[in-house]
Amino acid sequence: MTSTSDWVAGARPRTLWTSISAVAVGSGAAAAVDSFELIPAVLAFGVAVALQIASNYGNDYSDGVRGTDVDRVGPDRLVATGRAAPSAVKRAAYLSFGVAAILGLALVALTETWWLIIIGAIAIVAAWTYTGTARPYGYTGWGEVSVFIFFGPVAVLGTLYTQAGAITWWATVASCGVGLYAVALLLVNNIRDVETDAAAGKQTIAVKLGEKRARRLFMAAVTLPVVCAIVVSFAHPWVLISTVVALPSLLLAGGMAVGAEKVSMAVLFKGISGVGLVYGLLMAVGLAL
Repeated sequence: MTSTSDWVAGARPRTLWTSISAVAVGSGAAAAVDSFELIPAVLAFGVAVALQIASNYGNDYSDGVRGTDVDRVGPDRLVATGRAAPSAVKRAAYLSFGVAAILGLALVALTETWWLIIIGAIAIVAAWTYTGTARPYGYTGWGEVSVFIFFGPVAVLGTLYTQAGAITWWATVASCGVGLYAVALLLVNNIRDVETDAAAGKQTIAVKLGEKRARRLFMAAVTLPVVCAIVVSFAHPWVLISTVVALPSLLLAGGMAVGAEKVSMAVLFKGISGVGLVYGLLMAVGLAL
């Protein structure tokens, strides 16, 4: 029988900071234009987290039934290890999608931003088809692009728009910084699994580019957000507090550059999670001040 701790682990809580950061920055941007609204912010948070959990369960199910996760180096998955039946994990994904849809409908109804239903539907489709179709785009090197779009501009600017009814240039730049850290998190996994993914026919961007160039891409993804923060600071100077992550980001980039191996990838994963979360929260505070 699948335990509660198994289901919690299957939701991959260490990745949920990407949703938290995005909604925090979007809400901070709304506060910067004197338009922060608590209830829409809470609903946006619920939508983002539920969608991410749904995607995580969906990936667990799809990769598990394909056999992609059999020789995983990272944390165990529910289906691959037999801790949960594939049908149960699939239902968990659908339930999470349902929660996201209900909260999303409540958000657009409250804010009368009905056109965002289209964006929400696209997000749900993108989350499922990442690995959940006969030809998943996550297996063809588009995973990082999707992560950047949905955990960066879509989540940040969507949160801002439901509260302020407008989008600003500096919020767009800020959303890019948030999205880049999410990309870096995915790259850690894909670089770590480059050999097993290639053997399983999973053509991630790390497999397509090769490990050396993928490592360079990671280095760019963890350092460019600092540049984004500096650009945003021209409109909101307090955002410079988020640049405290510059040194940790450089250390992460250096660790990847010197050739972090599979075991030490776990350290990089935890490091980018902490840096990405701090970056998002401090940028949110900087925008709100």
